[in-house]
Amino acid sequence: MTALNTQVEVRKITGRIGAQVIGVDPAKDLDAATVAFVTEALHEHKALVFRDVELDDAGQQRFAAHFGELTKAHPTVPSVDGEPAILPVDSEQGRANQWHTDVTFVHNPPKASTLRSLVVPPYGGETLIANSAAAYRDLPEPLRAFADTLRAEHTNDYDYAKAPETLDEAEQERRKVFVSQKFRTVHPVVRVHPVTGERGLYIGGFAQRIIGLSKGESRDILRLLQSYVTRPENVVRVSWEPNQLVLFDNRITQHYAVDNYDDLPRRLNRVTVAGDVPVGIDGVPSESLEGDASHYSPVA
Repeated sequence: MTALNTQVEVRKITGRIGAQVIGVDPAKDLDAATVAFVTEALHEHKALVFRDVELDDAGQQRFAAHFGELTKAHPTVPSVDGEPAILPVDSEQGRANQWHTDVTFVHNPPKASTLRSLVVPPYGGETLIANSAAAYRDLPEPLRAFADTLRAEHTNDYDYAKAPETLDEAEQERRKVFVSQKFRTVHPVVRVHPVTGERGLYIGGFAQRIIGLSKGESRDILRLLQSYVTRPENVVRVSWEPNQLVLFDNRITQHYAVDNYDDLPRRLNRVTVAGDVPVGIDGVPSESLEGDASHYSPVA
């Protein structure tokens, strides 16, 4: 990367994913050179951390908009009151402790996601982010060649981490809202990044079935591929602090919110940037099977 100036530094957090950006203030209006610098860092490191940032809701949206048109908060889940582009990630409204890429059940999932800390527990509550391109490179050649041929159906009506009979009334109501409109989309299992050309495993919690295979066969194959994504060397563990912002490339990562902070409150706000339609190595784009998400996101 070309340094912007001597006051700007990109400091790696792990060898394969994650970096802290020092000397760029997301609260300020960024010029084109700075946006290009951050974008290049994002493509290289996949997840960027900005510490000691004084941002409000408007500032977070302004920062995210430097990287493209914003989506609405979510296809089915309500936004923050008065802020249609902001999704509250609130422990009191459920805990998304499952590996996933944001909103892959729609035709054009977000390009990038930003998370901003509002309420941070005194311990725990980290976000794990995984590099799915590194996972793809880790695959043995025969398994990589097999993955190249596969396509998977993603849906918001998926197998949750908790069994339905274990949910209380509030959790049951939240689940009803989440699937109030059903989406099903077929994506390539190996997605080509539209800018860098990297290949990454495009699966995660919303991927439920491999096209042409049974649910049982699909589950075994997806579990095997997913085990490469979540290898410790492919994961960065982001410990949340007050006034912290994280930007990650949603096209080539997965993430997981760790539920290890007892019953303490944890609150982040999420703003996402509209993405393009994924394409596999054969050049074939994703296909929407059910659900119109045009109310949620334009196509980048």
